[in-house]
Amino acid sequence: MSCPIVVLISGSGSNLQALIDQSLQGKLDVEIKAVISNKADAFGLERAKKANIPNHALSHKEFESREAFDLALQELIDQYQPKLVVLAGFMRILTETFTQHYEGRMLNIHPSLLPKFKGLNTHQRAIDAQEAEHGVSVHFVSSELDAGAVILQASTPIAATDNADSLAQKVHALEHVIYPLAVKWFSEERLILQQGKALLDGETLEETGVRYHQGLN
Repeated sequence: MSCPIVVLISGSGSNLQALIDQSLQGKLDVEIKAVISNKADAFGLERAKKANIPNHALSHKEFESREAFDLALQELIDQYQPKLVVLAGFMRILTETFTQHYEGRMLNIHPSLLPKFKGLNTHQRAIDAQEAEHGVSVHFVSSELDAGAVILQASTPIAATDNADSLAQKVHALEHVIYPLAVKWFSEERLILQQGKALLDGETLEETGVRYHQGLN
C-alpha cells in the first residue's frame, strides 16, 4: 500500500516534481495526497494541478499570528491523514507545537552540509567562507531551525568560477536525487526517528548524515 504524504511548498516546487516523477516511474511507492503552499502564485501548485493532485493555497498573511497559521495548516494537512509531511522549499519557520505534532514524520531538505550554514543564503555564505565543498542535507524537522537529525547528505566541489547561482544549480541537481531517496526509505519503514536520532534499518546514522553515493538504494 502506497505511503500517503503531503508536500508543503512556497516556490517553484522542483523537489515536488522529482517526487511526482519518481512516483510515476514506479521508483517511489507514495501517494501525494495534497500539495499545500503559503503562496498562491507558487509554481509548484501548477505542477500539482498538472499531476491531478489536490492543492491548496493557505496564505500566512491572512492570520494574526504564526500560531494561528500553523494551527490552520495542521488542520488542513490532517484532513489527508498523511504518514509523512515533506517540506519542499516551504519558507516558513514553524512553531514548536506544529513540529511536535509531526515529530518523526516530517522531513525537510536544506541547501547546505548541516550543521554548517543554517538559515538563508547558504550558497553565497559557503563561497564567502572559502569552503572546498558545498551540498545539501535531508533531515527530520525539529523545533530548532535546520537542527533536526540529519538523514542524508550529498556534496559537490566549489569551483573557483562558481557564484551563488551556479552553485545553487549544482545543489538542486543533488536535491532531486537524495530527497526522493530519503522519502523512499521512510515509505518502506526503513527510516525512523528514535530518541532524537535518525535510524536506517535499525542502525543509527551519524550526526553528519550519510553521504550519498551511487550504491545507495
